[in-house]
Amino acid sequence: MVQINMVYEGDLHCTATHQPSGAVLHTDAPKDNMGKGENFSPTDLVATALGTCILSVLGILSRTMQIDLKGTKVMVEKEMMTQPVRRIGKLTVTVHVFIPLSDEQKQKLINAAHTCPVHKSLHPDIEAPIAFIWG
Repeated sequence: MVQINMVYEGDLHCTATHQPSGAVLHTDAPKDNMGKGENFSPTDLVATALGTCILSVLGILSRTMQIDLKGTKVMVEKEMMTQPVRRIGKLTVTVHVFIPLSDEQKQKLINAAHTCPVHKSLHPDIEAPIAFIWG
């Protein structure tokens, strides 16, 4: 179990503290929802969690494959919906792997990306395609 404590600071700003490490992050409501957009919004953190989770899963697999994925990049594009309620509608993920790999290694990475716990935890109404760019 991991405990994260959050405090509402006012003016749509929140502070979250990760208890095991003491790391702190700040959030703000986005500009299109009455915020100032001065920090990640809560839905931005969902997109960030998805991208970093995929990178982490790929990093774990790369150890067993004995390849170095350092420098691999992920971009997540978040699209919001407003009807019937405001929510995340789509998280489009693009993974850019710069090292040369065999077709078998590529397929292992593609399969692993789809096992990311955040990806598996998303509501099925949220589209979350994952594309890879090689080289």
